[in-house]
Amino acid sequence: MTSFSDMRDYVGVPRLTSVRLSPDGRRLVGVVQALNPDGKSYGTALWEIPLDGRRPYRLTRSLKGEAGAEFTAEGDVLFGSRRPDPTVKDPGDEVAALWLLPAAGGEARQVAARPGGIDGFATGGPTVVFASDVLPGDESTEAERRKARKDAGISAILHEGYPVRYWDHDLGPGEPRLFAGVVGEDRLTDVRDLTPEPGKALVNAAYEVTPDGSAAIATWAVTLPGGELRSDLVLIDIADDGARRVLATRDGHDFEGPLAVSPDGRRVACVRSNHADTGTIPETTLWIIDLATGEGRAAGGELWPSEIEWAPDSASLYVVADHRGRRPVFHVPADGAEPVRLTSDDAAYSALNVAPDGTLYALRSSVDRAAAPVRIVLEDTAGAGGTAGVVEELASPVPELEPPGTLTEITATADDGAEIRGWLVLPEGACADAPAPLLLWVHGGPLSSWNDWSWRWNPWIMAAHGYAVLLPDPCLSTGYGPEMIRRGWANWGPRTHADLMTITDAALEVPGIDPGRTAAMGGSFGGYMANWIAGHTDRFKAIVTHASLWNLDQFAGTTDASMYWRREFGEPGGELYDTLSPHRSLEKITTPMLVIHGDKDYRVPIGEGLRLWWDLQRSGVESKFLYFPDENHWVLKPGNAVVWYETVLAFLAQHVLGQEWKRPESLS
Repeated sequence: MTSFSDMRDYVGVPRLTSVRLSPDGRRLVGVVQALNPDGKSYGTALWEIPLDGRRPYRLTRSLKGEAGAEFTAEGDVLFGSRRPDPTVKDPGDEVAALWLLPAAGGEARQVAARPGGIDGFATGGPTVVFASDVLPGDESTEAERRKARKDAGISAILHEGYPVRYWDHDLGPGEPRLFAGVVGEDRLTDVRDLTPEPGKALVNAAYEVTPDGSAAIATWAVTLPGGELRSDLVLIDIADDGARRVLATRDGHDFEGPLAVSPDGRRVACVRSNHADTGTIPETTLWIIDLATGEGRAAGGELWPSEIEWAPDSASLYVVADHRGRRPVFHVPADGAEPVRLTSDDAAYSALNVAPDGTLYALRSSVDRAAAPVRIVLEDTAGAGGTAGVVEELASPVPELEPPGTLTEITATADDGAEIRGWLVLPEGACADAPAPLLLWVHGGPLSSWNDWSWRWNPWIMAAHGYAVLLPDPCLSTGYGPEMIRRGWANWGPRTHADLMTITDAALEVPGIDPGRTAAMGGSFGGYMANWIAGHTDRFKAIVTHASLWNLDQFAGTTDASMYWRREFGEPGGELYDTLSPHRSLEKITTPMLVIHGDKDYRVPIGEGLRLWWDLQRSGVESKFLYFPDENHWVLKPGNAVVWYETVLAFLAQHVLGQEWKRPESLS
């Protein structure tokens, strides 16, 4: 028995979600997520991860949890929490505030609070910049107006522009703004609103503070005609009462996070991406901008950065990017020279931090290993072609899990000559005499890759129950260059289906896999492909489709980011909506299907799941519908995660293993 055998054990395993290094490089603090005492929800806490090999220890404890650790210049730890302020007699509504844990020791204290809560913060020099949701109008009466809305039972929001929702939450009636202050003896002092009346410009904005604390760099959403949006990059002068100037703007392009300001304060690195269309693929580039002149240039070649950090000398950067089923760390010269891969293992790196001496700290994970803290010591290998990173494990505040099986790599050649690669999970004991059933699991995105551990989509749970799991990277997967994306752009179903069937055929040739017992499953875009597969082949015994796109025209007008999908598929009602929509092949579906959807999913709205379920029912397709009224695109609550896996396993057991249907105990 392992933590993967019983879902109740699995959801109780603590997870390390992020790490943050102090400015002097001497302290590493991590955020650990674990079950709350009620067993019904997750909480978070800050942990110290000693760099000298000592055991990690917990820094904070509260029922409301703590997250978002950042260090001040003096080494104090800032974090966000909904914990009550013991110095306030009537704290009112529980909204997130900003707290400080002194480096010298002692109790944490609240240093900033707002009626709309505090959602994210950044530091630079003596300055702290934080985001807060603010109701338009007189700021001095905001708390009173929020209470009046609540007391009157008003939840309505009047929108006068797009968008109105994002992933799992509604936008408005407030607007995100940035505030700046300085850490004082008890509270932040000289707190100022840097961005009065921004409208929706700072919705989901990324922002950083210059090393001297004099300015904030932020993304700024610009509303365009026809429901379109563009993201510019702006500099906000903190000393000059928030005077704002545009650093980077270009029609048909977005300048987005992650952001990183160079240690010398002269440049900012961001990500520049183009607005694609049906004939032009999306391309993302590391972009470096001179803060004084606004001049910018590309660096990093074809890398799609997911994290960016500057080297201490401000002459180069460290970038994390997908690469052939891994997510390595790259060293990128700021002058545009070729990037150099620093980590050579099969791992996926995240939460990258750079110490003053150039040592890197990060989280390392992989498809078969949950995230753990590491130190990356750079070694000069000039004689061998540059620099390499030697990875050293640090003591982790969470337990290490032993996967119940093995992970191997698999490749196949598509009909157009492209190489399709993926990961193949084999359960313990699978062999020619005892072959395992195969699950084809299609990733979401579609611009994504199977290259990391996932607590939500975990193949090892399936392996613990005897299944082999194929995790392929077909067309549209990241980390394989622009041609891999071009192959499937505006051609989702046909090209991706061909790639998936090709690598599935290759997997079925592996000894220890039973070609007569197969199933397909996927979520989001993977769910779209599960629906497409159902209408274009009957080779699988069962199909599980989660948060899936079914009717493209319906989806494109109800999702939270309709403008993005219009770029790829064209104007609503166009040809691609018809030819690429899975619902057009409803009459060909004969495979039993399990439909799963959450009502709070705004990326793929519940209407997709409801329409798919009704279409299957009226067509007589054997099917079940697992509905979560309070979940979003993902299923995040511990109890609901148990239900999700137990229902999927029961459905597969019935149709793939030939067992009698048994309703999961968690649903009885």
